[in-house]
Amino acid sequence: MAAASSSDSDCGRAESAQLFPSSPSNEASSKWLDAHYDPVANIHTFSSCLALADLHGDGEYKLVVGDLGPGGQHPRLKVLKGPTVLTESPLPALPAAAATFLMEQHEPRTPALALASGPCVYVYKNLRPYFKFSLPQLPPNPLEQDLWNQAKEDRIDPLTLKEMLEGIREKAEVPLSVQSLRFLQLELSEMEAFVSQHKSKSIKRQTVITTMTTLKKNLADEDAVSCLVLGTENKELLVLDPEAFIILAKMSLPSVPVFLDVSGQFDVEFRLAAACRNGNIYILRRDSKRPKYCIELSAQPVGLVRVHKVLAVGSTQDSLHGFTHKGKKLWTVQMPAAILTMNLLEQHSRGLQAVMAGLANGEVRIYRDKTLLNVIRTPDAVTSLCFGRYGREDNTLIMTTRGGGLIIKILKRTAVFVEGGGEAGPPPAQALKLNVPRKTRLYVDQTLREREAGTAMHRTFQTDLYLLRLRTARAYVQALESSLNPVSVTAREPLKLHAVVQGLGPTFKLTLHLQNTSAARPILGLLVCFLYNEVLYALPRAFFKVPLLVPGLSYPLETFVESLSDKGISDMIKVLVLREGQSAPLLSAHINMPVSEGLAAA
Repeated sequence: MAAASSSDSDCGRAESAQLFPSSPSNEASSKWLDAHYDPVANIHTFSSCLALADLHGDGEYKLVVGDLGPGGQHPRLKVLKGPTVLTESPLPALPAAAATFLMEQHEPRTPALALASGPCVYVYKNLRPYFKFSLPQLPPNPLEQDLWNQAKEDRIDPLTLKEMLEGIREKAEVPLSVQSLRFLQLELSEMEAFVSQHKSKSIKRQTVITTMTTLKKNLADEDAVSCLVLGTENKELLVLDPEAFIILAKMSLPSVPVFLDVSGQFDVEFRLAAACRNGNIYILRRDSKRPKYCIELSAQPVGLVRVHKVLAVGSTQDSLHGFTHKGKKLWTVQMPAAILTMNLLEQHSRGLQAVMAGLANGEVRIYRDKTLLNVIRTPDAVTSLCFGRYGREDNTLIMTTRGGGLIIKILKRTAVFVEGGGEAGPPPAQALKLNVPRKTRLYVDQTLREREAGTAMHRTFQTDLYLLRLRTARAYVQALESSLNPVSVTAREPLKLHAVVQGLGPTFKLTLHLQNTSAARPILGLLVCFLYNEVLYALPRAFFKVPLLVPGLSYPLETFVESLSDKGISDMIKVLVLREGQSAPLLSAHINMPVSEGLAAA
């Protein structure tokens, strides 16, 4: 029987793979079998509205689709078996999420289907309507209630009613009811008939469901009973009992939740992550009525997937982030295009969990943490993803495209996701361990010495450091006192002098670079004077005038120095910068002249 089942499965793989033609080279290099592609399947949905489940208990897994319909019109609930639609039924409102869960432990253990649409959750068993849960009504705005009571008694006309309702909508904290919002959308000619029809009805304010997921009740087994967790437009999270469909827990959020992820069991301990419209992710625990941790994102979230203990969050900045459950950022990956949808890829046979991200450029990227494992290229941008058992194949990837197409791929049984399967990541040498030498006896003795005499060694180091600072300060003071510094220290004349000696001798070229370092004030009336040993050196001019110094420019002043000694003796030439009529130098520099190579050789 096992062999026959395996043979039938392989035949089914071969037949399904033939539905999607592809080149032999691409088929051999890819990790996926192309099972089915229908560009006109007319399926418009999101990842939250896809679910895979054995709805009849026959081992044949079906695909449940909450279809929004083309242009958001005529939403429908579709159940697919293979590539064909098995059943189809209309929905009263646009679907928000779809999930399958076990309601009870009784045999046969067939899962129920829950579809969130508007303010209700529709529960199906064996694809037949089983239960309808409606969110509790909210108290209406008292001012709005009073206005409709006045309209009921004909004390205000429809135009006045519209103006006052618009004022309430702009200022009041409690939003208006659906009845008032519909009334504000009407033309002036339609208002009177609407008021006559609805003025006798009571005002009802109803919230709607924005997101939904499942939470295990008391066991972590795959076939354990689960609760439904609902996120509402009223900034609340509700946990429903799987049998009586009563509210077991209610939690408040600062904003409207759009993505949910839960882990744990309701009766034991659970952790719930909610991505909200204000760009934050809130973490809640079992006994907390309000968020315990908050993750602030720099952009709006577009997806939330938990991979082991890491929360993978996609944002509108074309990036994928990894966070811990306490809000610490672990990594960030930049995407080549905008992220349209995300979901979890879990391969039970190999214990692999990864995140799938559908991009606007027609790619589906699979990441484990920040490592790219695989890239799937599709003919159109993917808007929804779902991975799991479909039919009798354990690892099936189902994708719907922006144009309403349906793509089904099967993961090859020999496929293994390895790091760097899609693009170059860190070099392999980074993972190699360094060849650290063994600890020698000298190293051990030095370690023991540092451990025992650490305080004394630190004091010695501090003493030497203070002595070095003292000697540096003394040398600086000595340089200031002897005017050896090449930068003027007087605030009146901000000057900078730099000297360069060129040549091998006996004649040297001496170039002085004089610069005015002030911001806007030019300097005029300066002299340059040379003090030197006339027995050793001869200069054409001992002093000369300096032209006008413009701020910020460096002026080169050139002269020649002739060495007169033939004994290889050199000396120092002192350069003084003075102002006309003053004997105290503004700036000075000492130039160590080199030994004349020509005379030394002679």
